Amino acid sequence: IERGKPVDARVKDVADFFAGGKLDEESNVLFGEGGAGTFSDGKLNTLLKDRNARGRFVLQTLVEAGAPSEILTQSRPHVGTDRLRGAVKNVREMICNLGGEVRFETRLVSLTAEGEHLSGAVVEHGGVLETIPCRALFLAIGHSARDTFQQLEKLSIPMEKKIFSVGVRIEHLQKKINKAQYGSAYERYALPPASYKLAVPTSGGKTLYTFCMCPGGVVVPAAGEVGGVVTNGMSNFARDAENANAALLLNVLPEETGAGIFSGFDFQRNLEQKAFVAGGGEYRAPCQLCGDFLQKRESHSFGDVLPSYARKTTFAPLDDILPPAFCDMMREGIVKMGKLLSGFDAPDAVLTGVESRATCPVRIVRGEDYQSALRGLYPVGEGAGYAGGILSSAMDGMRAVEAYFDLIKEKQ
Repeated sequence: IERGKPVDARVKDVADFFAGGKLDEESNVLFGEGGAGTFSDGKLNTLLKDRNARGRFVLQTLVEAGAPSEILTQSRPHVGTDRLRGAVKNVREMICNLGGEVRFETRLVSLTAEGEHLSGAVVEHGGVLETIPCRALFLAIGHSARDTFQQLEKLSIPMEKKIFSVGVRIEHLQKKINKAQYGSAYERYALPPASYKLAVPTSGGKTLYTFCMCPGGVVVPAAGEVGGVVTNGMSNFARDAENANAALLLNVLPEETGAGIFSGFDFQRNLEQKAFVAGGGEYRAPCQLCGDFLQKRESHSFGDVLPSYARKTTFAPLDDILPPAFCDMMREGIVKMGKLLSGFDAPDAVLTGVESRATCPVRIVRGEDYQSALRGLYPVGEGAGYAGGILSSAMDGMRAVEAYFDLIKEKQ
């Protein structure tokens, strides 16, 4: 069941939005076939220890679906959004060829139960409600289906607040990242676009860290709600765009967002709406040069780095959007990162806000058998609070299905 559109139609909707068109709240960078990962770098690295078993299966399946074979041998495999779109479509066709069915533009609106066990999924398509009988539902909800989380609360599905992250995207010229990482070797050898991964402590008690680094990529408009600006990073398989970009994030603790299970969503939405206003509307993103941000002054013109954000940008102080303490920690952390990676704190690096959907602020509680308190409901993946990317989400889903099969065997 997919609330958005098939990937081909989704790509057209996203392209229209990038070009200045209207935001489709059901078909965008966040919603549609393949989820948010379809419009990303397509990174497939994970720190999970069972990568050699389940992880290898995921990689091999993607290759069978058209992903580049290099992902089987790369230490940091990535598909690229251009290749991932075709692979996602082919995986769907593989499912259908095996007898499965995929329902697009179909939204989960409720669940039915018999006692403490799931009995059906209530879905809506074209304004028509239908109850699909089922005894097991694997809920790969994604990190941005806020309305679905609210429906789960009405059904008394246990959930809890969790740590999430917010910040901005930082852009540098890729050639300067290459020089910083490779030195003169980059000019002598055919080396791939360089990447980085940084994390530094701050005196404010939080760690500033980079996330979803996209070599040769672009910053994309990832709004999912009207009146909010959200940024994300994306790159094609070749990673041949002029800029490198990465999320620059700080963790937000549950107690920092106020009362209520969904106070983290409210925290995110507040930043996104502030960014929309600061950008001047029309989903333009607020941006500031790194040097000006460090000196707490306004930006007026770009240097060598030009922002890649498709809906255009507006100079605006990021201190007007992010919490003051967060901005101070970001300033301290950026300077420290500049000592670890030459040029990271370059005055002409561009900071674009806001990056608010890196992680979900809510976790759907499940037991060791992967089931919710409503038996038969299996929350899985990043949005449910149990993974951190494409590969780890796929592996989490596999483990949940394995737990379901084990339960069936016990009953036989």
